Amino acid sequence: MFEPHLALPSNLIGKKIVLVNHSDTNGGAAVVSFRLMQALRARGLDVRMVVFNKASRHSAVASHGSSLSRNIRFCLERGWMLLRWGVPYANIFQVSTSEFALDICSHPWVKEADIVCLNWFNQGLMGLKGLSKLHRMGKKLIWTLHDMWAFTGICHHAYECDHYTDCCGGCMFIRGGGDFNDISHRMWKRKKRIYSRAPVTFIAVSHWLEKKARSSSLLRDKPVMTIHNAFPVESFPTRLPPGSDIPQKDVILIVAARLDDPVKGLRYSIDALNIVSDRHPDIAERTEVYLVGDMKDPSLLDSLRLSHRWFGVVRDPEMIRRLNAAAKVVLSSSLYESLQGTLIEGQAAGAIPVTFGGDGRQDIVSHLHTGYLARHRDTDDLANGIIWALRADIPRDDLHRAVEEKFGADKITDKYINLFSSLL
Repeated sequence: MFEPHLALPSNLIGKKIVLVNHSDTNGGAAVVSFRLMQALRARGLDVRMVVFNKASRHSAVASHGSSLSRNIRFCLERGWMLLRWGVPYANIFQVSTSEFALDICSHPWVKEADIVCLNWFNQGLMGLKGLSKLHRMGKKLIWTLHDMWAFTGICHHAYECDHYTDCCGGCMFIRGGGDFNDISHRMWKRKKRIYSRAPVTFIAVSHWLEKKARSSSLLRDKPVMTIHNAFPVESFPTRLPPGSDIPQKDVILIVAARLDDPVKGLRYSIDALNIVSDRHPDIAERTEVYLVGDMKDPSLLDSLRLSHRWFGVVRDPEMIRRLNAAAKVVLSSSLYESLQGTLIEGQAAGAIPVTFGGDGRQDIVSHLHTGYLARHRDTDDLANGIIWALRADIPRDDLHRAVEEKFGADKITDKYINLFSSLL
């Protein structure tokens, strides 16, 4: 077994690795892919990143195609699903087909690469045909799964639907419920055909997602393993720096890219917090809620009876670290999460995570030890978790160490290095 801080395996010396993702820093998959690139480079590997939209200035990240061509391809795919396949606008970002995508195989970094690690590449960056082409070019292929799209017809999260365990079709995201030969079934057939030709090693970011992948008709006979996302745990202090304004109340922190995205389930958090306010006025008096993220409808917060502050979008990493260090509790009522980074960041800073269980969050939270896993969509139990966490006395440094043991960069890069070495 490869041990941290020793020399790289000899068969990785001089090898080139490319990560492919839609963006480098915008979105959850982007952030963790960017962090993985940095962690692997710190271990001495030649790792670069090819993206659709570059937001950072990192020299090891390159965008592919012109801005005009990227926008055209993005609009073509969305329009094709709306007009040709009857996907309602309300569902247009819950599904993808990878049609009209750029050909990343022409990028010089991809041409030079020995290993290509695919991440979240939809909405115009790469099509499924690219898998076969990369295989013909002699590339070793790894696909890190951040959602369910690789093993469904078209959806990123199947929710309660189990069609992906058979052959998809009759898709709930299509107007009228689709039919047997709808776009979800056709995409399922295309994926099955391509996977039979191009060997890919699939990595799930949580054991829950691995279990889902193994139950699917597309991946049940493919190599699938779990490797968690790498997190810079050491960059999250458990206390505010000297001279900071210390909150006078216990802070409950809620963070999301878009707080009122339906999948984030903000209504459940508001209802649970109002239960706390109504049943425990003494606790409510000494508690404040901080919310971070975009909102299309900020009026949703008018119904939250606990004292609260909405910070909007916060892009400053230092500010994010301070907010986490100030929090007693980090709260999430997302309906589904493969592996929720905001919970990991909060716990790394010493906040107690409270959230729903039943998915990838079970890899983060040890129930009643490092946090609280409420019954799915049960606001009363979520409120119980909030009360438990506000009353709990768990040393912040213990919570930090628990995250480091699971998600520390050295542990995660060890696993990737072993995998890379085994493929060459």
